[in-house]
Amino acid sequence: MATRDRHQIFRARLEQAMADSATSKSALARAAGVDRSTVGQLLKGDHPRLPNAQLAADMAEHLGVSLDWLLGLTNRPEPAGDILASAMGLSPAERDEADRQIIEWHQSAIGSKIRHVPATLPEMLKTPALLEWEYAACPPATIAQIIGTARAYHDWVRTGEADYEIAMPLQELQSLASGEGYYADLPADIRRDQLRFMASRCEALFPRLRLFLFDKRRAFSAPVTVFGNGLGIIYVGQFYLSLRERQRVGALIDHFDWLIRNCDTDARDAAAYLARLAGG
Repeated sequence: MATRDRHQIFRARLEQAMADSATSKSALARAAGVDRSTVGQLLKGDHPRLPNAQLAADMAEHLGVSLDWLLGLTNRPEPAGDILASAMGLSPAERDEADRQIIEWHQSAIGSKIRHVPATLPEMLKTPALLEWEYAACPPATIAQIIGTARAYHDWVRTGEADYEIAMPLQELQSLASGEGYYADLPADIRRDQLRFMASRCEALFPRLRLFLFDKRRAFSAPVTVFGNGLGIIYVGQFYLSLRERQRVGALIDHFDWLIRNCDTDARDAAAYLARLAGG
């Protein structure tokens, strides 16, 4: 970029930053340790002049903007630390706080597609009996809240607030059907009812809710949810890692689409597959 063009961008953005922060030439000059005339010369359009690195950095710091933005190297005015903080965050996964946060994330995606890879079974497709078994160590009030939240997610999909796609491994359902691994201590009648409930919900809610099943010997995913095109959530265990930067969210969407392309059971066949596992 030519010096004159660079200066035009710098001058326009310096003026904008000063106006946004209600900073006068004198105040900016004092903060940067230079004469007021130096700032005035930088703001002139007839004699293009760019500041040295130290002065530019000092002005950017005082004005609370990115030096790269002042110089026209980026369109984001926030300092790099603020951009990183807004692009990535951590939210605790404790039940009370997590439920409120997840509901907010769902509300932000109204009218969009939600893509979800659950840690075990999809929360909204769990029966109360399964949830009581999973959270048996929690107080009764907490279990009641968990059941109510799962029902709310189910109702939210039923009313058509958003398209909901779920991808999960076949092996999770096979373990549930056979009572192996995570489900070894779960009574057989609860396991059968759970599979039948999932089958009935997948059939009743299709195509608003679409369940895809993949073979985890050929594909793998950590628990992840993408709300629309602007928010990706990765479940770590004790907390959720949230990503808002478009390129990274796009990478999660691409990953989810890859799971769909590699699925063994399409959403149209998921209900029938679940019914077979349940024994009819």
